[in-house]
Amino acid sequence: MIKKASQFASAAHAAIDQRRKYSGEPYIVHPAAVAKLVTSVSDDEAMICAAWLHDVVEDTTVTIVEIEIEFGDDIASLVADLTDVSSPAVGNREARKLIDLKHTQAASPRAKTVKLADLIDNSSSIELHDPGFAKIYMAEKSRLLGVLQEGDQTLLAMATEIIEAYYKR
Repeated sequence: MIKKASQFASAAHAAIDQRRKYSGEPYIVHPAAVAKLVTSVSDDEAMICAAWLHDVVEDTTVTIVEIEIEFGDDIASLVADLTDVSSPAVGNREARKLIDLKHTQAASPRAKTVKLADLIDNSSSIELHDPGFAKIYMAEKSRLLGVLQEGDQTLLAMATEIIEAYYKR
């Protein structure tokens, strides 16, 4: 199932030629890194699959219904918990992030574990590549940590360390 999820995510992101913002690498390097982090703390197959698939609905034409058909209810539920629910029509970035924060707050501890891995991978080099945006981004992630306390404690500690190190600079 994990191999199927990695192939599905690879195909979905490649179909729109999605690339990482700062490096230009194929986008799938990010879900791969998130899945690797999740694998480092859990052997929960559904969580690892969700790590591979966590940005598919948000970033491509794939729907939650398609995820459910391909991977079942458990994985689809995790992906739904990991998918931002706000839209640009809601208002400015701050308003959208508040809606998404509330959505994440209601997520399962398993989804919060994947979200922590996502935060870790996305935060690791933001300051280097975009110091101006890093101020906004890290403040958002600091607030997000507050609702991710039920996630894996090892990943929570790693994410907290990244955020704290940023503010100590």
